[in-house]
Amino acid sequence: MKNIKNIKNKNIIGLIICFLVFLIGFSIHGNLGLYFNVAGLFIVLGGTCGAALISYRLERLVVVSKVVISSYRTKAKEPHEIVEILVNLAVKSKIEGLLSLEREEKEASMLFLREALGVLVDGYNAAEIRNYLSAEMNFFRLRRENLEQILRNIGDFLPAFGLVGSVVGLIGMLAGVGDTKVILQTVPVALTSTLYGIVFSNFFMAPFAANLRERTNRELLLQKIIMEGVIAIESEVHPNLLERKLKSFLTPSSRVGQLVSLKKIRERFNIKSSTAPTS
Repeated sequence: MKNIKNIKNKNIIGLIICFLVFLIGFSIHGNLGLYFNVAGLFIVLGGTCGAALISYRLERLVVVSKVVISSYRTKAKEPHEIVEILVNLAVKSKIEGLLSLEREEKEASMLFLREALGVLVDGYNAAEIRNYLSAEMNFFRLRRENLEQILRNIGDFLPAFGLVGSVVGLIGMLAGVGDTKVILQTVPVALTSTLYGIVFSNFFMAPFAANLRERTNRELLLQKIIMEGVIAIESEVHPNLLERKLKSFLTPSSRVGQLVSLKKIRERFNIKSSTAPTS
């Protein structure tokens, strides 16, 4: 956990450094104020927001914003943590019976894990559990892909309206040929509009979509681990064999050692030494 936190902090530091270098590139040969133009900003952002509202329902756009914010604010569990939870549940099921997982269902933090434990406790067989959870995974993937496509489409709108701003500025410049004041007012609109469209598209929307794709793939991996783990529990697979099976989903560096020790299992479920399963 400490290593994960350090990596997260390094990513934030790296992002800040990249952003500062990005700004220095603008200011190194002039004033940052030269690159700020209200008219160009309104054309790009106003046109993009209008196109997005024409293309998608407002409720859908709100969902996209919430998912993007959540993908950065909430931390997904690590695969080895899910494996540990499932092996613990397998041990508890062996000792106290399948119905003992009903309390764990209410306490499970992940929605997919709660649903998986729910169908397990309700007595569904392995095939039914696989069909149900596979459908959940499939529709989850489709929903996320749809949200990702919305972000990419908005990212495509931005440069297009940047070009619109450039055309508006050029028209104004041509209309004011011979008038230096008009030219000085319209040329910045033409240039900054293109700049805003490219920057907003590639510095925000494209990374948001890429992050959502990476987060989706990670969550699908966790869901696959949960599905295989719950089916193994239903089939009464030995906890040690379950651990070995689920370790195949992990990277080689995460497979070193025993993920769940006997001592930890005994402490988790208050199991006396004489009744503990053999590792």
